Amino acid sequence: MSNAPLMPKATAVWLVENTSLTFEQIADFCKLHPLEVKGIADGEVATGIKGHDPITSGQLTREEIALAEGTKSHHLQLAVSKVRLPPAKKTRGARYTPLSRRQDRPNAILWLVRNHPELKDAQIMRLVGTTKTTLQAIRERTHWNSAGLAPMDPVTLGLCSQIDLDFEVNRAAKDRPATEADRGQTLLSAEYTTQKPASTQAEVFGASAKAEKRDDERVDLASVFSKQPAHHDGDED
Repeated sequence: MSNAPLMPKATAVWLVENTSLTFEQIADFCKLHPLEVKGIADGEVATGIKGHDPITSGQLTREEIALAEGTKSHHLQLAVSKVRLPPAKKTRGARYTPLSRRQDRPNAILWLVRNHPELKDAQIMRLVGTTKTTLQAIRERTHWNSAGLAPMDPVTLGLCSQIDLDFEVNRAAKDRPATEADRGQTLLSAEYTTQKPASTQAEVFGASAKAEKRDDERVDLASVFSKQPAHHDGDED
């Protein structure tokens, strides 16, 4: 609703109770239907809604209300706000880094690369306001000051907030495939762990067969020796 007051029904309740404006004037100002305003006056609509004074909120002036009460054809006009709100800041684009903190950016990039390898280049660039060339040089250790760099937390350095860092880390964790994230903690299936190579099974079965054959030979030898006639000293001549 363009050019409508804040809390139009509450404003209409206050105007019905505190002014002699017509239903049409109130309805036009609050962007309501005249019958709805009449229902407010009769207590059938907006029951329980506390009236909102448009004068104290700076939406109407007493002079404007008095003029409309004296001239029934006059349309109420919203008061022009004397307070200028600052324009909304742009959230997109490269993050501005103060000059005093720019020398710490390589250390912050090194910290992010080491402690959060899941972060993408674009995320690191957003967090510390760096360029892809600088980020790539630090990753490949071709930066001009690679030997003098020391990893430092970008939150401690004031390059980004903890909320921004947590947001990017959580986003990277969601984007990472589950198989890659849980590769080191995944248990192998029982079918795979209990499976044995064919050659091992063959050797085991072969060894069992040989053992059974040896047992059979022992039995046969024992039976043969038990059937041999015993020698007596009296039979010898």
